Amino acid sequence: MTMNSRFDECISECLRCALSCEGCASACLQEQDVKMMADCIKLDRDCADMCKLAATLMARESMLAKEFCALCARICRACGEECGKHKADHCQHCAQACLACAQSCEAMAA
Repeated sequence: MTMNSRFDECISECLRCALSCEGCASACLQEQDVKMMADCIKLDRDCADMCKLAATLMARESMLAKEFCALCARICRACGEECGKHKADHCQHCAQACLACAQSCEAMAA
C-alpha cells in the first residue's frame, strides 16, 4: 500500500469539507444578519483553506501531512461546532462535513 492510497479517503473528506465550507461562507454572506454570521464565515474560510492545504500535503506525501491533519481536525471541529449552532441548511450541511473530516483527519494523524 502506498502512502497516497492510505491518504485517499482523508484527501476526499478534506476536499468535500473545503467545498462545503466555501459554499456555507458564500451563503452566510447572503443572510439578513451577516454580522451574526461573522464567526461562522471566518471559520468556514479558515477551515476551507486548511482542508485544501492538508489535502495537498497528503497528495504530495509530505512529511508534515500528519501534523497538518491534526491541525485540520482541530479547525474542522471548531467550524463544525460553530456551523452547528445555526439552523440554516447550508450551516447544518457544513457542520456534518466538518465533523466527518475531523474524524478522518484525527485517524490519519494518529
